[in-house]
Amino acid sequence: MTTNVETTEEYAPELPVRLEWAEHAPEVFKAMVRLDAAARKGLDARLLELVKIRASQINHCAFCLDMHTKDALAAGESVERLVQLSAWEESRHFYTAKELAALELTEAVTVLTDGFVPDEVYERAAKHFEEAELAQLIASITVINAWNRFGVTCRKTPGHYRPGQHA
Repeated sequence: MTTNVETTEEYAPELPVRLEWAEHAPEVFKAMVRLDAAARKGLDARLLELVKIRASQINHCAFCLDMHTKDALAAGESVERLVQLSAWEESRHFYTAKELAALELTEAVTVLTDGFVPDEVYERAAKHFEEAELAQLIASITVINAWNRFGVTCRKTPGHYRPGQHA
């Protein structure tokens, strides 16, 4: 675990990993890595990290939150914008219109409890992204949701990731 907090109190123990799924399904893992690489092509790295962090917040994937916040900081993202991300609707002034459209689309694609992505959300995103870029964004949102499901289900442990490493 990595923390910079000075304390004499002991932290709770890390939860054990349930399953090292990549070891037992290496072809699936390799395919996910290739899919992730293909999905990110043509997208701004900082915007992509915001999307990955927001989906991971919604899905409660601590491992992906650890990874993508560190990657975002390494890519030059500000701490302030990362701190405000979970409340982006109330902190809109920290983000561009394009980023806001991407975040709104991320939430709609991640939370499908209504059974669809609302037309208004899609149309706002379509105003800010060319069709090819929008397709890549949708692919990236889909891929991070898949990674989140592996991470949460198998209980990947956060706190050990260093920027530049891969899952």
